[in-house]
Amino acid sequence: MIPHHSQALEMTRLVPERAKSTKVKRLADRITAAQRPEIGAMERWLKAHAKKGKPGATSPKPGHDGHGDHAGMPGMATAAQLKQLRAAKGEAFDQLFLKLMITHHTGAVTMATDALSQGNNLLVEEMANDVVAQQTSEINRMRGMG
Repeated sequence: MIPHHSQALEMTRLVPERAKSTKVKRLADRITAAQRPEIGAMERWLKAHAKKGKPGATSPKPGHDGHGDHAGMPGMATAAQLKQLRAAKGEAFDQLFLKLMITHHTGAVTMATDALSQGNNLLVEEMANDVVAQQTSEINRMRGMG
């Protein structure tokens, strides 16, 4: 999930210079404000569980930017889609950003739901519930913006 959230932050970093819509800019700010601390929480959880030798507590690859090996994660934008987003401006950027972020958030909800079905760690379950609630709400908001 860390590479997944990292890609969302990569996409939101493009917004200030490329987006036209104030609503898209505010949405990107909310996504950044929510996902940056979630990445920190996940990294702390991984670090704590790696020390205890717990299964599934592997750290992301150093310098990993959220692509490549994780391209199969649900909702991840492809390199070509990210290139297209970087090239877009104004209303075209806004529409592509919303389309890609809806897909991205839908993928996060899928992964969080999968984590909930495993039910083996209270902190993971709490975080997964937060992801499902927050990102479902943002998906509905984005669909209304498109």
